[in-house]
Amino acid sequence: MTTATIARPGIPRLAAVELRKSADTRAGFWLLVVIALLAAAVVTLQLVFGDDDEAHLMPLFRSTAEIMSLIIPVLGILLVTSEWSQRTALTTFALVPQRERVVVAKLIGATLLTLAALAAGLLIAAIGNAIVGGDWSLGLGDVGRFALYELIGMLGGVAFGLAFMSSPLAIVMYFVIPIAWSILGETISALDKPADWLDLSRPMMSLIEGNMTGTEWAQLGTASAVWVGLVLVIGLARLRRTELK
Repeated sequence: MTTATIARPGIPRLAAVELRKSADTRAGFWLLVVIALLAAAVVTLQLVFGDDDEAHLMPLFRSTAEIMSLIIPVLGILLVTSEWSQRTALTTFALVPQRERVVVAKLIGATLLTLAALAAGLLIAAIGNAIVGGDWSLGLGDVGRFALYELIGMLGGVAFGLAFMSSPLAIVMYFVIPIAWSILGETISALDKPADWLDLSRPMMSLIEGNMTGTEWAQLGTASAVWVGLVLVIGLARLRRTELK
């Protein structure tokens, strides 16, 4: 008598499944389309109405990165919360009982989606730049900065999706809580110094502008640890205790 052994799917395969899921739902598919359309629209508007010094690859690419940063976190949220809104959580975690492995696969999938979106933004910016004959100067450091900028937003979305497990609630909380903290940091003088280390928007602004100091890199790491790392830990703890139905 033999016992059949079911092979446990590897992380790369799970990540590929998560990537496919991101486009399988109507919300995920149309978000991907909207990201591309917004990038094309912002490049077109910048070329038509912007100043001459904005009609170059570097400022065009930055504009696509900034506009995509508004949508990419939502894509990260839906990558997680679709398990509950589409009622696939029971199937997913029945096939892969180690829930942390699914989360790792989602994080890898989110990272790959971010890089793909960034590449699409760069391509759109390059096409616009070729049309007007702009300057092609763009350093690898600039691409890395923009990639980090988008990746922090995406992983923050994944973390909030895990913490709240509801698409509408996670999307609202992702934008409302950091904005509320930013407002408090700006209006209450006693919170100004702590906000330098706990308000993610401050070092993120310096990151996209490209004038980061050593202190600002440390502030970015600290704020990311709170808004991405800590929220992700909370989400993992909640996922472990959640009864799947």
